[in-house]
Amino acid sequence: MSLAAIFLSAVLVNNFVLYYFLGICPFLGVSSKIDSALGIGMATTFVMTMTVFVTWPLYYYIISPETGFNLPFLEYVVFILVIASLVQFVEMFIRKFFSHLYKALGIYLPLITTNCAILGMALFMVLREYSYIESMVFGFSAGVGFTMVITIMAGIREDMKYAPIPKIFKGAPVTLITAGLLALAFMGFSGILSP
Repeated sequence: MSLAAIFLSAVLVNNFVLYYFLGICPFLGVSSKIDSALGIGMATTFVMTMTVFVTWPLYYYIISPETGFNLPFLEYVVFILVIASLVQFVEMFIRKFFSHLYKALGIYLPLITTNCAILGMALFMVLREYSYIESMVFGFSAGVGFTMVITIMAGIREDMKYAPIPKIFKGAPVTLITAGLLALAFMGFSGILSP
């Protein structure tokens, strides 16, 4: 699979939020304002890219049954430890240099640790047997897709504040309906890559 195909697949066709339904918690929780959505998206993209940077060598040189020490039972533990460590680094960086963004993100910043999109990306990397470069492109593009979708959702939700929405649909119902429509719209990209 070419690098461009991996990029387009992770960003548009097999988007982690709209196709695999991974990362729904921050997608729904932080997408009320564009600034906070963009901030959490960029932080998630950084963590996804760095996760691949660290976990690929750990998997193939230590954990893998074929090339490592045959320790597959440590795969989840190692991946989660790497993700948690990277999130702590990102949280300290944002707190130090972007305090307004740190306050805006609130509890959702530490929740990147439990963002299943990041763990799913690391597991897909192993399942699909990507090379190191392919894995780096996959991790970065999965983050770009997450950022793009959460920013689009935030823009739609900001505009919906001024729309005459019936009282029964205000809040979570219209947000979930909008997310479903956004997922349907992204299904239009499914023909972009030939099998």
